[in-house]
Amino acid sequence: MSERENLPIPDYDHLPVGSLRHRIRSLGRDDLERLLDYERAHGDRLPVVQAMSARLAELAAGAVPSGGTPDAPAPEHPPGPDATSKVSPSTRGPALTPPSHGTPENPTQPRKTG
Repeated sequence: MSERENLPIPDYDHLPVGSLRHRIRSLGRDDLERLLDYERAHGDRLPVVQAMSARLAELAAGAVPSGGTPDAPAPEHPPGPDATSKVSPSTRGPALTPPSHGTPENPTQPRKTG
């Protein structure tokens, strides 16, 4: 198994920072330190390093990991397609009239005289 496959958060490299902040709350000190070491060696993204360092400080101050799981469905993924479409003729917007672009045949376009 590679180092990446052995991380406590599956698919870690592809998660956005907001999701990582949420998921690291479920990790204990050892897993979080391992993840932080990996981040520093690979991406070294400042917001991620700061979030992990802050969480390590919280754990050192007595915080406990949350009851969530680090492999929970990512909140940033949209839900799957609905089986029924909500689009119908009754939900269609009003018909639009394209702009006239100054054509003389268009009665709504004022003509310049003189």
